[in-house]
Amino acid sequence: MTVTAREALRLRQGAGARYDAPEAPAEALAWARLGSAYFARVLNDLPDAALYEPSALPGWTRAHVVAHVGYNARALVRLVGWARTGETTPMYASAKQRDAEIERGSTLPARALRHLAAHAAIHLDVEWRDLPGAAWTEPVVTAQGRAVPVSETAWMRTREVWVHAVDLADASRGVTPSFANLPAGVLERLRDDVLGTWARRGEPVDVSGVQGTLPDLVRWLTGRGEGRLRTTDDHDLPELPRWL
Repeated sequence: MTVTAREALRLRQGAGARYDAPEAPAEALAWARLGSAYFARVLNDLPDAALYEPSALPGWTRAHVVAHVGYNARALVRLVGWARTGETTPMYASAKQRDAEIERGSTLPARALRHLAAHAAIHLDVEWRDLPGAAWTEPVVTAQGRAVPVSETAWMRTREVWVHAVDLADASRGVTPSFANLPAGVLERLRDDVLGTWARRGEPVDVSGVQGTLPDLVRWLTGRGEGRLRTTDDHDLPELPRWL
């Protein structure tokens, strides 16, 4: 959309409409919003009973996944609030508190779970739209203890909604989200994100000898199976450390 077209759209929508600040990370926000819509669509395709069945993540039902994604949005809202007010508000009080929250959330009735996921996503989007431009560079701290500008929350949300949408898959009911559905830019950044995380931790993984599609590579790197990947020398794929 050209600048002229954008301004014309804003005039038609009126003064009450919300817009991202020019300093906001436009690409990552677009990915996050598209991913939120994708997650919502996958969730909507699942009947209530399926939420309490095992997800693709060992030890978690789909209800655990939905609760986690909902509470993740609330946690990111706290980081955006930190950037806006300057008042330190961590994502979670502790790892124990985060885990207990997800466990409790997984027991919610299906209607409450769906409401949690939808409302939390909308709340986060409103907070992003209302964040002043100068605040987008303010530093916050992730749940892993890494100091980042609050603009990083857009990418943090992107990876959560896209990856966990795949975790909701239920082939028996025809609900088959996959990494092949992710935008190419998201797949590329996920690949770089995982490899970069391991490098920072001193656990680098060499994937130069791995052959396969980008979706299969990202699926494997994020711990969701090797799919059709193989190595150039037909040896076993490298062992992977924990991602997050």
